[in-house]
Amino acid sequence: MDTLKNNLKRKATNLRIHSILSTSEAGSGHPTTCLSAADIVSALFFHAMRYDCADAQNPNNDRFILSKGHAAPLLYAAYAEAGIIPIDDLLTLRQIDSILEGHPTPRFDWTEVATGSLGQGLSLGLGMALNGKYLDKSDYRVYVLLGDGETAEGGVWEAAALASHYQLNNLIGIVDVNALGQSQRTMYAFDIETYCSRFEAFGWQTIGIDGHDYDEILPALKKAKASTDKPTMIVAKTYKGKGVSFLENEDNWHGKAVAKGEQLDKALAELGPLNTDISVEVEAPNPIDSQPTKIKACEPPDYAADEEVATRGGYGTGLAKLGAANPNVVALDGDTKNSTYAEQFMELYPDRFFEMFIAEQNLVGAGIGLAKRGKIPFVSTFAAFLSRAYDQIRMSAISQANIKYAGSHCGVSIGEDGPSQMGLEDIAMFRAIPDSVVLYPSDAVAAERLIAEAAAHQGIVYIRTSRPKTTLLYDATDSFPIGGCKVVRKSAEDKATIVTAGVTLHEALKAHDILAKEGVNVRIIDLYSVKPVDTETLLSAASETNNTLITVEDHYPEGGLGDAVLDAVATEDIRVHKLAVTGIPRSGKPEELLELHGISANAILQKVKDVV
Repeated sequence: MDTLKNNLKRKATNLRIHSILSTSEAGSGHPTTCLSAADIVSALFFHAMRYDCADAQNPNNDRFILSKGHAAPLLYAAYAEAGIIPIDDLLTLRQIDSILEGHPTPRFDWTEVATGSLGQGLSLGLGMALNGKYLDKSDYRVYVLLGDGETAEGGVWEAAALASHYQLNNLIGIVDVNALGQSQRTMYAFDIETYCSRFEAFGWQTIGIDGHDYDEILPALKKAKASTDKPTMIVAKTYKGKGVSFLENEDNWHGKAVAKGEQLDKALAELGPLNTDISVEVEAPNPIDSQPTKIKACEPPDYAADEEVATRGGYGTGLAKLGAANPNVVALDGDTKNSTYAEQFMELYPDRFFEMFIAEQNLVGAGIGLAKRGKIPFVSTFAAFLSRAYDQIRMSAISQANIKYAGSHCGVSIGEDGPSQMGLEDIAMFRAIPDSVVLYPSDAVAAERLIAEAAAHQGIVYIRTSRPKTTLLYDATDSFPIGGCKVVRKSAEDKATIVTAGVTLHEALKAHDILAKEGVNVRIIDLYSVKPVDTETLLSAASETNNTLITVEDHYPEGGLGDAVLDAVATEDIRVHKLAVTGIPRSGKPEELLELHGISANAILQKVKDVV
C-alpha cells in the first residue's frame, strides 16, 4: 500500500507539472484549480477507476465527468499519463487546431459531455448512472468531480435529490473544496462538515477527507464503491495552487497562467522533475456481452376520420408506438406526463420511463447523460418550462447529444391557465441551437409521424405540441420528412400564400374557406418543419402568388416561424407579413385569446384583404 500511495503521489506531481506547463504555453487557463484536485484525480485515474485505454466508448468503462470544466488541463494530463494521448500534445492546449479545448468538449473522444457551465456535471452523471443501473444493468460507476463554488447552483441539488430517490449507489461525487471562487472565497470556505450535512440531508452517504492525504483519499473511494443503496459524495478539503508556494491558497490567481520565465521556473523547481519511472496500471473493465439493437418500423397512425385529437395526444401515442419499435428509446418527464401524454409510454414501458419531478434543469441534464450512453431520450414538459433549462439545452448541443425535446401547451391557445404557462418563446429558443431541428405538427397524424422522424434523426430535435383538440388533416399514409412542408390548399388563382403550423393552421383553413366564398383564393402551407425550412417550396409558392407570404403563429414574433420564413426568402423580392402574439397575454378562452392577439381566422381574413 505504501508503494501505491507513493506512486499515486508522484503521478499527482506529474499532473501538476503538466497543468502548469500547458497553461503557461497557452498563456491562459486555470492551473491553480488543477493543482488542488491533482491528488484526487491521480487516485481516480490510476487506482479507483476501470477503463479500457484503447476504447473510449467501451460500454463498461467507468465514466468520469469533470463538472468543474475549467480544470480541463488536469483532465488532459491524466489521459496523457495513462498513455492515451501523447504528453507533447498537452502543449497544444487551447490552440485552434487542437482537440484539447479550454473547457472539455467531445472533440476529444474521452470527453463524453461538454462541461464548463458550472453546476451541470452531477445531472449528467445521474443520467449515466440511471443507464448503468436500470437500463444496461452494467457494473460501471460514474465519478463526478465538482468544484465547491458550483454547489451554489440549484441544478446540483436537483440532481442530488433525484440520485438519492433512485438509490444510485453507482454514482460517486467528489467536491473539491479549495475555498476559492473566481472573485472571492466560497460561501462555506473550508467548512467540510456543512457540505457533508447538506448532502446527507438529501440522502447521500458523505465522507469528509483531506484531499491531499492518500491515507484518507483511498479509504474514502473504497467505501464509496462499497455502497449498496446510496450515492456517495466525498467532500475533500484542498488548497488551490497546491505544491507551488506563491499560488497555494492565494487569491487573484483564478484563470491566470503562470508567466514564462522566472515565475514558471520557480513553480517547476518547487514541484520537482517529472517522474518517468512510475509503475501504475489502469484496471480494465469487466467484459460484457452486448447484443445489437433490433429496430422496427412504428405502427401507423390509426384514428377515425372525424376524430378530434390534440397534437400532444398524438405525441403520447406516437411515443408509445416508438417504444415498441426501438428499445433504445427512453422517456423522461417533469411531473407533467398526464398533460404531455408521456404517461402512455410509461404505462407500457415503465422500466424505460424516468420521472424527474419538477426540476427541469436536471430533467435535461440527465437526458444528456442517457443520450451519451447510447439511449434516445425524449424529454418532455410544458414548452414554457424548458426555458428554465435553456443553459442545459445549449450545452446539449456542445455535447453533441442525440436528445429529443417535447414542449406541450405552446401559445395562447392553452387558454385559461394564463401567460405563465404559455410557451411563446420556444421556437426562437430551439432555432438558436446549432444544428437543431424544430418540428411543429398540426394534427395527431403528423405528430406521430414526426416522433418517428425525430428518433431516426441523429442530433437535437424539438417537437412543439398544442393543448386544444383539432380535426385531422392527414391520413395514415402521409409522410413528414424533416425539412419538408405540406401544401394543404392550392389553386392556380391564389393571390397570396399563408404559411403557418399548429393551431393557427386550422384558423388559416377557416379563413381560406370564407375567402373562397368571396372569390379570393389563397394558398395554405403547413410548415411543420420550422428548422430546417423548405425554402424551395416557399420560393415556388411566393412566385406563384404575387410574391406575397403571410405567416401566422401562436408564438411571439421574434425568432419564430415568421422569422424562419423571412430568413429563407430574404434574398428575394418577396413581401412577408407576420401575424404573431404581441404583448403579455392573459387568461381567457382559447378562441378569445387567438382573436385578441390577432392570429384567429378573422385576423387572417382581414390581413389577406389588406395585402391582396
